Amino acid sequence: MADKIAVFTHIQTTLAELFELDPSDITLQSELYEELDIDSIDAVDLIIELKKYTGEKISPDDFKTARTVEDLVNAVIKLRNQ
Repeated sequence: MADKIAVFTHIQTTLAELFELDPSDITLQSELYEELDIDSIDAVDLIIELKKYTGEKISPDDFKTARTVEDLVNAVIKLRNQ
């Protein structure tokens, strides 16, 4: 559970910094496209940042089904545990 909180906190901070969002508006249930207004170009920037965080090669396909911040958190945890 602590790992999930740490990953969420990093993603929350990254989203806030990259896309000028208020961190308090970013929850696990936040929808990336509808609520946070992340578009496909933003998603590429986010993947680049997550690659630096995980140290793993990330394919955009790994995040194709991510719709919420929690989906991102789970995908990062899965990458780190491979």
